[in-house]
Amino acid sequence: MQTRNSDTHYGWVAVAFHWLMAPAIIGMFALGWWMRGLGYYDPWYRQGPEIHKSVGILLLILLVARLLWRWANPAPRPEPAPRWQQRAAAAAHWLIYGLLLAIFISGYLISTADGRAIEVFNWFNVPATLQGFENQEDISGAIHKWLAWSLMGLVVLHGLAAFKHHFINRDATLRKMLGIGARGNA
Repeated sequence: MQTRNSDTHYGWVAVAFHWLMAPAIIGMFALGWWMRGLGYYDPWYRQGPEIHKSVGILLLILLVARLLWRWANPAPRPEPAPRWQQRAAAAAHWLIYGLLLAIFISGYLISTADGRAIEVFNWFNVPATLQGFENQEDISGAIHKWLAWSLMGLVVLHGLAAFKHHFINRDATLRKMLGIGARGNA
C-alpha cells in the first residue's frame, strides 16, 4: 500500500489515522460515560479522568496531524452518487472534525478550570491558559457531554453509510478506507 492517497484509495497514512482514531474516540466516549457513575472512593475516580485527559490530548495532536495530512493529500475521488449525497458526506466529515475540535476545547476548559495544567501520561504538561470564568467547569462539562453525544450519533450514521455503500451500492467506498480501493486492486 502506498503512503499517499490516489484517485482510487487512501494511502496507509490516512488509513492509519482513521483506524487509530476511530476506536480511540469511541473508547473515550465509553470511558467518559462510565466515569460519570464513579463514586469518590472508587479507585478509578482519579485514574479514569487522568487517562481520559491524556488520551484526549494525544487525540487532539492526531487530529491536527490528520487535518494537515488531508490538506496536503486530497481524498480519493468519490464514488458516483447523487450530488446531494456527495455534499452530505463531505459536510458530515467536516462536522465530525469540527465536533472533535469543539470536544477537545471543552474538555480542556473543564480540566483547566482550576488553573492546573493537564499532565499527559507523565510525558509532558499542557498549561492552563484559560481559566477563572464563572462556572467554567460546569458549563464546559455540559457542552462537552452534548457534543460527545452528537459526535456518537454522527459516527453511527457514518458507519451505517459505509455499510450501505458496501452492501447495497456495492461500491468501493469502504474498501478505500481499508486501503484496498476497487475490488482486487491494492
